Amino acid sequence: MVPGMTQASTQSARRFAEPPLFAVARWRPGLLPASLARRLPPLPLPLAPLQPVLNHVVRSIAHRRPRLFERLGDAAACTFLIDVLNTPIMLCLRPDPRRPQLYAVPRGAQVPHDVRIAGRFADIFRLLDSEADSDALFFSRSIVVEGNTEAIVALRNAIDDLDGTLAQDIAEAFGPLAPAVRLALKEISRVIG
Repeated sequence: MVPGMTQASTQSARRFAEPPLFAVARWRPGLLPASLARRLPPLPLPLAPLQPVLNHVVRSIAHRRPRLFERLGDAAACTFLIDVLNTPIMLCLRPDPRRPQLYAVPRGAQVPHDVRIAGRFADIFRLLDSEADSDALFFSRSIVVEGNTEAIVALRNAIDDLDGTLAQDIAEAFGPLAPAVRLALKEISRVIG
């Protein structure tokens, strides 16, 4: 067992699987009228090209904000499933400060996790961008959180203590493209809700 890790977090660390290399999610474009989108077959969305981008983002944030990951304590060994309800994917986050991982899996995949955070893209983005109070989102059930209560509280406290926002950190992971990425995230949030 790694020093400082509980038995439960050690088991969680063993359960964390590497991302599927050839996973494909099914996507019904949100820009089409609903009546037309229902008649079209779901489009395949290969997830493999997303994996290096997601890992770059989480490692960039860990490098820029090591205190965020350290503040999680034992929760850093937990697996957080971020279930973006109106997209064809779910994100798995393991915020281990030594080797943080973030990867996408198709909606409906059975992923072992300690915490599940579920909500529409716009609500999750508002949480990351500090546009909305996390308590308000949780109490209104716009964001549903289930699982290891200690890990949930540790993550919430770590995010609340940030100077700046995670949305800005995500954008800054792309260097000179940061303003365009930030704008794209806001637009995606507006379009798909």
